[in-house]
Amino acid sequence: MYSILIVIVVLALLTVWVLSWPVFGTAPKGERLARLSKLANFKDGTLSNLSPTPMKPDSISYWDMIVGMIKGNENSAPKKTLPHVRPDFSETDKTRITWFGHSSYLIQVDGVKILVDPVFSKRPSPFSYIGTGSYMGTDFVKCEDFPELDIVLITHDHYDHLDYQSILKLKSKTRLFITSLGAGAHLEYWGVPSKQIVELTWGEETIAKGLKFTAAPARHFTGRGFKRNQSLWSAFILQASKHKLYLGGDSGYDTHFKKTGKQHGPFDLAILECGQYNAYWPLIHMFPEQTVHAAKDLNAKVLLPVHWAKFTLAMHAWNEPAIRVTRKARTENLKITTPLLGEQVILDESYPSKEWWLD
Repeated sequence: MYSILIVIVVLALLTVWVLSWPVFGTAPKGERLARLSKLANFKDGTLSNLSPTPMKPDSISYWDMIVGMIKGNENSAPKKTLPHVRPDFSETDKTRITWFGHSSYLIQVDGVKILVDPVFSKRPSPFSYIGTGSYMGTDFVKCEDFPELDIVLITHDHYDHLDYQSILKLKSKTRLFITSLGAGAHLEYWGVPSKQIVELTWGEETIAKGLKFTAAPARHFTGRGFKRNQSLWSAFILQASKHKLYLGGDSGYDTHFKKTGKQHGPFDLAILECGQYNAYWPLIHMFPEQTVHAAKDLNAKVLLPVHWAKFTLAMHAWNEPAIRVTRKARTENLKITTPLLGEQVILDESYPSKEWWLD
């Protein structure tokens, strides 16, 4: 009896100790928490989506999900090194986007460099030795390779979007961090000065380096530990001198895309997730066909599908998102660009569309 009690106490203390590691970040407090508590979708200490969004259907058990993940998919990761292009970080007066896999990409617009959701660690996990590893060929760029950055933009605090090690390496070369309300607590905890952090709620905007950033609703969730939805999750609208971009972050499909399209569209480019979906969690990520519908709802001229081609976080084949989203875009007559990792998309000039995932 005493042995069992000792084991329980030791495990509890071990859990508390592990969760105190910096990688887990920290919950919003003080002024941040006060701002969050005033939001219409904040109740009983947590945030909610605009529409009811259960993590899974009632007919699906967590055991079903565990069994499915254990079973896996023999094509969940590529068997060979993914092709890539050495990225060009030189100055430009054009609007160009360089994608590095999953949801990390660099935007260069109006002479401003904006790095979105930088994750350059081997695994999107609090532990360097646990979790899915990045695909072969996706480690072609490192934080040290980037020039001085004007802005790092973080859509939400999940490990595949907010990477502790990457922030530590980038904070000294970044002038400003823009993120969803609450996520700034992690950044400040990791040593980013509070004066260099701007946190937005849905509908709020800020002007930085002559660009306007507006936070917009998404359908997702947040959390780096056991407790979820302590900080906000957002998409961001980027208005530059000539172009308007929709930076989608993570989101399940819902009416917010059409509402945003009516209020803020049209968009020259929509960067939307199209991977890591499953019928076990159908409301927090989009299926590729829904990604195309979302782009049309937004009144986007061009779709750039991301959130794939680096990590396996779901049970589908690694290239299934690209196969399905390009097929649906063709049937819907929507222009889509599918660059190689590191290849530039240049607005009004170059929209790579090679189906390289089939090679």
